[in-house]
Amino acid sequence: MEQTHDKFLWIGLTTASVMLAFEPLRWLVTSWRDPSYQSYGAVYCIVLLGLIGLSVKSGPARGTSVAGRVFMLFLVAAVIRLAGQFLAINILSALALSLDVFAIAAVLRLESRKIALSPEWMAIFFLFALPLAPILQRVAGFPLQMISAEIACQMMSPVFADLICEGVRLQLNGVDVMVDLPCSGATGLLLLVSLWTFLNIIYRPYFMRAILGGVIIVGLSIIGNALRISLLAGGLGLGVDTMEPMLHSAIGLFTLVFTAAPVLMFYRPQTKPLPQIRKPVTNLPKALRVPVTVMALLAALAIVNAPKRPMDLSAPVSPARLPMQLLGARANPIALSPTEQQYFTAYGGHAQKVQYGPMGINVVRTTSPLRHLHSPEACLLGMGFSVKFQGTTYDPLPTSVYEATSPDGQIWTVAVSFVSADGQQTASVGEAVWSWLNGSSRSWQSIQRVTLKSLPEQDRISFENAALAALDL
Repeated sequence: MEQTHDKFLWIGLTTASVMLAFEPLRWLVTSWRDPSYQSYGAVYCIVLLGLIGLSVKSGPARGTSVAGRVFMLFLVAAVIRLAGQFLAINILSALALSLDVFAIAAVLRLESRKIALSPEWMAIFFLFALPLAPILQRVAGFPLQMISAEIACQMMSPVFADLICEGVRLQLNGVDVMVDLPCSGATGLLLLVSLWTFLNIIYRPYFMRAILGGVIIVGLSIIGNALRISLLAGGLGLGVDTMEPMLHSAIGLFTLVFTAAPVLMFYRPQTKPLPQIRKPVTNLPKALRVPVTVMALLAALAIVNAPKRPMDLSAPVSPARLPMQLLGARANPIALSPTEQQYFTAYGGHAQKVQYGPMGINVVRTTSPLRHLHSPEACLLGMGFSVKFQGTTYDPLPTSVYEATSPDGQIWTVAVSFVSADGQQTASVGEAVWSWLNGSSRSWQSIQRVTLKSLPEQDRISFENAALAALDL
């Protein structure tokens, strides 16, 4: 009878876990396929599956699993899933999937096999399957920009006597260089930290020693990114076009290898001993297993159907007053797509798209920039465009410039600036979000100016100036 209760418990918990995991897993797989996320998460999952296969094939496990530990994981995952559902934050719901990875590794007793692996670090490694890079850029991109710019300034000071450093802006030999959001080092940092996590899966180190190693590795990543910025900016100052794609990529690859090599060569944390063989432990009394299983199933059903109550809704904002004509071209409002209409209805904010002949203006206003604002890449990549970042300009206001090629081969120039209601101006969505997070600027708008690449430069400048003047910028 006890075996029947155990079987019922495991089947019930597994069913409830699958119910909780289904929607986050569907969203995660979608993020791998959606170009706007720029995610290589599937690669991390393939690596994890390979490690599990190697460990299972290496020999039988030495110990016995603990059922109570897996049940506690279910409870924690349910709370996280509820928070993600309630706040309407997909990535928060997906975080609970890492606990499922831990549970699978614990049930398979991978830490007790001939090729022993750490379930804890496997769960952490799974987090890199989530689209973390764009989130890290938006939430912590600006402080990473500032830190990298400061270190790069110190590196270049002995070489360039006329170097001027102003925040994320570097000026040397008459060349103006900005440490923009793509240069924040967020992607390189995630790659290096994921390498550290992978090594911890294999070495199974003591926790505090692993954390100390992680702090050092994060520092190495920041120094490596500062070195990359120094080489790029220094080359421009010496007349070398380091922004040429091949050379730019080569410098990035060199600095990544420069920071990863010491980790691979010298990171050898002390390994914890294999767990001792122990008797099975069941934390749930037999009389509670059936009611607890039923409660778990009911809780999972309630969580997946819980109403969404996001906290980061935008307050009501007034639309921008766009002119009826610019440079002789009449305004032609463009309707938002059904997806865009649904999004702004659910989360507040306001978006406008207006066409003036071959030129266009897109404006988004919000008091929740973390929810609404992003670089043009996110939408354009999702629409099938190929996008190249062209750099940053400062006249007449800070602007990030992109080249976007549509699926039919049409090439556009997209310029975007972010302006707060209290007058703060930036070319970086990371700075706008950071300012909002620390409470200094609450209301923001993004202003995109879209022109054909073939448009004469003087006509493009005239359109930019007329558009910004019409918006009192």
